[in-house]
Amino acid sequence: MARRGIAAMEGGRVRDYSGGVTVPVAIICLIAASCGLIFGYDVGVTGGVTQMESFLERFFPEVLRGVRSAKRDAYCKYDNQLLRASPAEAPKSKPPKAKWGLPPFPQAPKLVTLSSLVASRVTRRVGRQSIMLIGGVLFLAGSIINAAAVNIAMLIIGRLLLGFGVGFTTQAAPLYLAETSPARWRGLFTGAYHGFLCAGTVAANVVNYFTNPVPNWGWRVSLGAAAVPAIIIVVGSLFVPDTPSSLMLRGRPDEARASLQRIRGGAGADVEAELKEIVAAADEARRHEDGALRRLRGRGYRPYAVIMVAIPAFFDFTGFIVIFIFAPVLFRTVGFASDKALLGSIAINMVGLLAVVVSTFAVDRCGRRLLFIAGGVSMLVCQVAVSWILAEHLGKGGGAAMARSYAEGVVAIVCLYTFSLGMSWGPLKWVVWGEINPLDIRSVAQAITLSVTYVLSFVQSQVFLAMLCHLKHATFLFYAAWLVAMTVFVAGFLPETKGVPLEAMRAVFERHWYWSRFIAKDDAPASVAEQEVQMTK
Repeated sequence: MARRGIAAMEGGRVRDYSGGVTVPVAIICLIAASCGLIFGYDVGVTGGVTQMESFLERFFPEVLRGVRSAKRDAYCKYDNQLLRASPAEAPKSKPPKAKWGLPPFPQAPKLVTLSSLVASRVTRRVGRQSIMLIGGVLFLAGSIINAAAVNIAMLIIGRLLLGFGVGFTTQAAPLYLAETSPARWRGLFTGAYHGFLCAGTVAANVVNYFTNPVPNWGWRVSLGAAAVPAIIIVVGSLFVPDTPSSLMLRGRPDEARASLQRIRGGAGADVEAELKEIVAAADEARRHEDGALRRLRGRGYRPYAVIMVAIPAFFDFTGFIVIFIFAPVLFRTVGFASDKALLGSIAINMVGLLAVVVSTFAVDRCGRRLLFIAGGVSMLVCQVAVSWILAEHLGKGGGAAMARSYAEGVVAIVCLYTFSLGMSWGPLKWVVWGEINPLDIRSVAQAITLSVTYVLSFVQSQVFLAMLCHLKHATFLFYAAWLVAMTVFVAGFLPETKGVPLEAMRAVFERHWYWSRFIAKDDAPASVAEQEVQMTK
């Protein structure tokens, strides 16, 4: 049956106009993916700084006393309201330093959520490249202010700027990668964002490890070193073009053509067919420039709305926050000293980085669904194993740490968990977020997706230590139950998008056993009726 559509399909296969990997596209995509550095460093520095004794002594002396107390429950020695509270939530009876406590760090998800919503509106006006540049500048300013801070107010201002910097770059970079990379290799380049995120986390852990022994001001070095990845982003963003889709959407067709030719290999590259697809998608998006949120409530957008909420929600319940934020705390809980806990975090994040490298080369060969399901099953086993070890061997000696061999076993299992996460949900969430949504809702959908994941990350950062204290080993069974649910969801409701051009993504949902009932084959948007589609099942 012939119909109107957004990309040509032949014999049931989508025709790919985007060509192969060229030197320009590789360089441009790697520069954009490097935006993950500031996100990773921001996440990695938090867990290390908040367990440094010099930092705790300055801001949380009562937490430090609890850590050093042999009588404190092994699960609960880091559970402290001040360590999780925002300024408004901290008990008013505490002295000023303790009252303000750690607000510059736990509030980051709130800031990134707000900034991603702001960036979703701004990016339609100024483009993805400008948003990445603005985000890098904001993050650089925040890191400088934090490094030079002489009081809590400066730390809070710096934290605000860091949060907005991360929010802007995470809003723009994954979409930039999805819109510029060749369809056959979109998983590799978009997944590279998570690779740089892991690299940033490793860098933060290494910095924390060497600054941890420095008395009084070591934590300042950790916070100030965030300027290094920020400079990389700022300089890199100055040398990349905006995406053809973004330029066309803003009514700049000549620049869009030039950008597409530069990405696809130079002035001699044949980009006419792909450019027509982009023009059609941009025309449709302009006709629906307003009311994206309203359209998301419509039946025809139901698959996108469900997936844009489900994927980030499920990712947050993989238990990743234990690794990326609280790994040092977890390792100290099972008996490692402060420096050993930081060293363990470095090793774990190196494993995660290795897994992401493997995943980026596998995702466009094996597909998204296979890696999602395999990773989910492996993480499920790891969560259950950690829960069993903690149940049997932690806190059995009146609050004492577990035996060294079992503590090392926990580290080994967490490494396996990290590898599984790095092969699946870690990088693939960025891939799926960037590729499934139509152009007319792409920016808004990205903002909603990021808001969901950051809000849930914030909630978990507030409750994880309390969960560990009260639920003890069952905390990890909680995450295991969610892993079962998300693996079932992927198996039944996430279509395979490997190698499908962005402009043809609708056809994938039309052929899905469940989502096809929401997207009728004879109800394609009129705005994208410039290409004929011949679909055979």
